[in-house]
Amino acid sequence: MAEALEIPELPEAGHGSERFSLVRWIAIFTAVISTLGAVIGHQAEEIADQALLLKNEAGLKKTDAADQWSYYQAVSTKSHLMELAMTLVPENQRTPFADKITKYEAQKTDIKAQADKLEAASAKANADSAALAAPRGNYMYALALLQVAISVVSVTVLTRQRWLFVVALALSAVGLVIAGLAYVAAG
Repeated sequence: MAEALEIPELPEAGHGSERFSLVRWIAIFTAVISTLGAVIGHQAEEIADQALLLKNEAGLKKTDAADQWSYYQAVSTKSHLMELAMTLVPENQRTPFADKITKYEAQKTDIKAQADKLEAASAKANADSAALAAPRGNYMYALALLQVAISVVSVTVLTRQRWLFVVALALSAVGLVIAGLAYVAAG
């Protein structure tokens, strides 16, 4: 049968209590930074999802604009056919063709306006999606710093080097500042 692992008792006073105090602070630090890292990771994923939705919206608007431009071409072709027909019929029979040409020109103006509006909406959605890249990158950078801080603080427990705890605190502080900047940029 496997032997049970023996857990050393933590000293209660004297020189050993200093170590116990450090271990306690490291445990609290690790819990807090891990929680903040989870929140930062969630924010990064939310931004990625939002950027993806905006990119999809841009693609849909671009497709709708292409459909409008195809419709514009079809109406333009009809208009050209009416112009050709006008040249083939006697002058006294041209009025219906001229009316249709006027109608098609008005349609082309409306279709062009709609296509331009859709292209502008596509460009805006693309720009909004691209604008989210920087905040997401900063969130990911902040998350990486917090993960490194957790690793460094783990080594602190093993080596009992207090300066490593200071390094972990500095890394986490920089990571939290970067995450704050990303939050402000994402608005």
